[in-house]
Amino acid sequence: MTYGIYRPTYTVTYKAALDENNNLTAYAIKAGGIPEGPLGWSQNRFPAGAVDNYLAEEWMLNSNITIGAFRAPRSNFIGGAEQAFMDELAELAGKDPIEFRLELFERAKNKPVGKDNDYDAERYAGVLKLVKEKSNWGPIKNGVHRGVAAYFCHNTYVAEVIDMTVKDNKPVIEKVFAAVDCGVVVNPDAAANMGEGAIVDGIGNALYGEMSFKDGAPQKSNFDTYRMIRNTEAPKAIEVHFVKNDKDPTGLGEPLFPPIFAAVANALHKGTGKRFYEQPFGKHLEAASPATQQ
Repeated sequence: MTYGIYRPTYTVTYKAALDENNNLTAYAIKAGGIPEGPLGWSQNRFPAGAVDNYLAEEWMLNSNITIGAFRAPRSNFIGGAEQAFMDELAELAGKDPIEFRLELFERAKNKPVGKDNDYDAERYAGVLKLVKEKSNWGPIKNGVHRGVAAYFCHNTYVAEVIDMTVKDNKPVIEKVFAAVDCGVVVNPDAAANMGEGAIVDGIGNALYGEMSFKDGAPQKSNFDTYRMIRNTEAPKAIEVHFVKNDKDPTGLGEPLFPPIFAAVANALHKGTGKRFYEQPFGKHLEAASPATQQ
């Protein structure tokens, strides 16, 4: 871990406006990082095309710290941040988080803003509808808190729902549902296996993955100090469902990774009453209010 190749550092600020009918009318994103920004190729991604006033800006600072690929580069951060913010907007609008997103995709499909949006609104909405059906979306009793997220990267559309309980300031992942549109699925068993691995990996990194530095040197050199998800912390069950179509096959090893970060954050908000803005989330759980925990 002291080899000298690390994940970039990213940060992002979102701003948005709702009209008197709680419709999203403006959306701004300003993202940056060291030594690269997290937007990359995604300036024209959702919700571009679904809102009248949209602005995406990016900055970066040079650094001599060498970086390397981390599963779903850039998307691993920006997908989670975007979809966590989307839940905040849905809450402010007083709307169900899935329906809030579907309304935006309906706008992008039937009356899009601009011509360069790099996603298919119908396929995007399709995975949300599928995960809504498969998860039997709605309130769950017995202290289970649900988080949802959807993201498009590596030419694949993914929506995920996570069921979580919070006990003694520790998250317990009861179940994860995933809906995936990656075109033709060549090997269903291997495809589901890749999805399950990405989900477990994403949950682990969302909650625990962190490398810290002091005086330019990494403070963690082995797995005794670098926290990873344990077998007992993995989801008790995972369902991966694929949209059936005749589209050309697309990416699968990475697309299920980014949205699970936001699904975790959104479930944690419901389980603790606190919004989590800095990864990894696990170290902030102790400061979360226990008022709504079960």
